[in-house]
Amino acid sequence: MARTFIGKRIGIVGLGLIGGSFARAYAAAGWEVFAWNRTRSTLELAQIETIEGELGDELIPTCELIILAGYPAASIEWLSEKAPLISEEAIVIDAVGVKRAIVSECFDIARKYPFTFVGCHPMAGTQHSGFAHSRANLFNNAPLVIVPPDLDDFERLEVLERLKTLLEPCHFGSFTLASAEEHDRMIAYTSQLAHVVSNAYVKSPTAQNHKGYSAGSYKDLTRVARLNATMWTELFLDNADFLSAEIGMLIENLSAYRDALEARDGERLHELLAEGDRLKREAEGR
Repeated sequence: MARTFIGKRIGIVGLGLIGGSFARAYAAAGWEVFAWNRTRSTLELAQIETIEGELGDELIPTCELIILAGYPAASIEWLSEKAPLISEEAIVIDAVGVKRAIVSECFDIARKYPFTFVGCHPMAGTQHSGFAHSRANLFNNAPLVIVPPDLDDFERLEVLERLKTLLEPCHFGSFTLASAEEHDRMIAYTSQLAHVVSNAYVKSPTAQNHKGYSAGSYKDLTRVARLNATMWTELFLDNADFLSAEIGMLIENLSAYRDALEARDGERLHELLAEGDRLKREAEGR
């Protein structure tokens, strides 16, 4: 298959918060943006103000960059079906929140064709979901984690430099290379555990009477309690081993505070609090 893509033409699969924000960022930069979405009404809304039209089979070969922004299983399904249509030398990335569950299969698919697949995860988002909440500046200064394909050093560098150029309209602040396993281990702590804790925290009956008693601490801890349960269920299950381990560690740490309180052990409680303060300062100082 010869190269058929048109420069600065992008295809986006999935128009939720992340896919929609990619679409808005590229449209604002003057790119031609085409998209596919399961829900027709969302696609029609995006056509009014953001995208040029639907990403049909005839347009897939013309895209220089394709972004898979749906759920893991749906992204793999789309790539498996549409891979024969993708142009030679095109780059396909995903924007899924886990990596082991998607990149190995997508790498296997891409090996059969002359395009390149690169695993990606933009570290940006809000407590809201859906295209209506997407925005062109969502990725400004945000980190992007990249899981590169298994290439020799020269080919990998060439792909990564080209990918960075293609991603310029998004204005990412940094790029971090990682293996799929390293990504999933870290994301279990930095993202998924926070969602579990926030979601569990509001299950206290006290939460229903918080008004008049809550300020910044409550808002910070409950911001991501609101979530897309369908999406996060799939992501959590795809990363169950690492997330379960982090939850276990948190339970162990919380138990130490509870035990000190029940024993009215002020010295032990002070030690625990001081240790947390120290570790936070060390983590932020790196």
